[in-house]
Amino acid sequence: MTIKETQEPKEFDVFITVDRNLSFQQNLSQFDIAVVVLQASSNRLMDLKPLVPKVLDILSKVVKGQAVVVSLE
Repeated sequence: MTIKETQEPKEFDVFITVDRNLSFQQNLSQFDIAVVVLQASSNRLMDLKPLVPKVLDILSKVVKGQAVVVSLE
């Protein structure tokens, strides 16, 4: 699914995904939304849960039209 297919709803400021290739597949600068890419050992909930504190911290800092990778490293 592309960001365009989500129809870039105006009520959202951030798109959170596990798609590591998204920034290479999309021209993010054309969208009025920021992207947070979760990078874990898998996309299973138990592997993603430890990233939540970092995601909450980064939400106020992420810039629209750009992607930020969040990982445990």
